[in-house]
Amino acid sequence: MDDAVNVAKNADLIILAIGDKSSICQETWAGRDGDRTSLDLYGKQQQLADAMFALGKPVVVYLMNGRPISMPAVVEKADAILEGWSMGQETGHAAADILFGDVNPSGKLTITIPKSVGNLPCYYDQKPYDAGSRFINDDNKPLFPFGFGLSYTTFRYSAPKLADASIATTGQTTASVTITNTGTIAGDEIAQMYVRPQYGSVTRPTKVLRGFTRVHLDPGEAKTVDFPITPDLLSYHDINMNYGVEPTDLDVMIGPSSAETQKVVLKIHDP
Repeated sequence: MDDAVNVAKNADLIILAIGDKSSICQETWAGRDGDRTSLDLYGKQQQLADAMFALGKPVVVYLMNGRPISMPAVVEKADAILEGWSMGQETGHAAADILFGDVNPSGKLTITIPKSVGNLPCYYDQKPYDAGSRFINDDNKPLFPFGFGLSYTTFRYSAPKLADASIATTGQTTASVTITNTGTIAGDEIAQMYVRPQYGSVTRPTKVLRGFTRVHLDPGEAKTVDFPITPDLLSYHDINMNYGVEPTDLDVMIGPSSAETQKVVLKIHDP
């Protein structure tokens, strides 16, 4: 660690590579040790990170991990974080392309990352009676929500619109939103559509992902993207175990992540 600090003292910018390896990110099997009691950085990695931050230089964190890592102290101080996961033999090339700006990243999280083990279970599609609960000393918001991801440019979403304000349970329609690249370089954005019936015979999650699409935008360019809303996307088992669509007012939510959406309401009625 002392050697790393001495090297970093002469750097203009620090790329801090931390995370897990397969031997400390596994389940117990065949008599081998496995599983973890904590989601924190393993070993002395937090001390290493603290030493890097103490130098007062820009720090970019590159994560290598096969599971979520709880590291609010690192997130608070890092200038940028690149989630690399457990990648293959082209990891170095892929990471270098992003770190040097040759590629504008556009990935989105396919999981929810908790702040600590106290956040578990931590997932975006909770039932309504779970979603508003708090801890005594903190809220229940994750470190990073499902669907979250940044790039080297920024995007603005318009309010979503529906092709039809009302449809039958057997009908279909389209939701659309206009996305504008408000930054200075070209980039891809992955827009996401979530839905939630306001009422029904059974409780449903506060939101469920029912569509996503990638759109490429040059600086200042705007495009409208469409999301189909069809019976197969809205069906579930009702209280009598019949599979289909129930009449309801449906919240249709579109945005860059599960935690950042705008809503429009679709009325669904019997045929």
